[in-house]
Amino acid sequence: MFALISPKQIQLPEGSVVRLPATWKDYQSLCVLRGDSSIPRLKYRNGEVLLMAPLAVHGRDANLIADIVKALLDQKDQEYDAFTPITMTLPEESGIEPDYCFYIDNWEAVSGKNKIDWQKDPPPDLVIEIDVTSYSDVSDYLPYRVPEIWLYKNKKTSIYQLQGEIYQLQNNSCHFPDVDLQSVITRCMQIAYTRNTSAAIRDLKLYLNSSNS
Repeated sequence: MFALISPKQIQLPEGSVVRLPATWKDYQSLCVLRGDSSIPRLKYRNGEVLLMAPLAVHGRDANLIADIVKALLDQKDQEYDAFTPITMTLPEESGIEPDYCFYIDNWEAVSGKNKIDWQKDPPPDLVIEIDVTSYSDVSDYLPYRVPEIWLYKNKKTSIYQLQGEIYQLQNNSCHFPDVDLQSVITRCMQIAYTRNTSAAIRDLKLYLNSSNS
């Protein structure tokens, strides 16, 4: 199967990434052509558009890590809102689609909203990105001032936090400072791949309950 991108059709082989010179108007046209589907993923930056057709492992890993975040937040009785799929845009500057995003400290700012204004509303407190095809780049979130990004790549979770105008690699999350996230995510991944996601999350909840008893 070959990549096909035309004014009438987008067709990408699974796992492929295509980079094209493009204007903001070109990016908008591709978004309209894609319609309500979340595939392919689209990104606009610096006069180019990137298209990516994710592999099945991409979605599975994203959902598992999002479920881990939810379990950790629930353990703290922390209220939050979570979104996927979602498109973040700044006209003429940026368009990006995080795998998962969480409003934690600022959940009230978007509560009940059908649409988020990325020029006025606060950004997500946490973004999750799964990089299987070298499509993800944490610097894409600089225009939005996203405070924290988790990038899962090559079976490792890298945690980045916004420091001034750059993202700096951190040892742990500001939302879960006492949790060894690297170990938690690695264990959940192992269980999910030997059994399934639900078994991994049940194991995590048992661990969290036992550690707090």
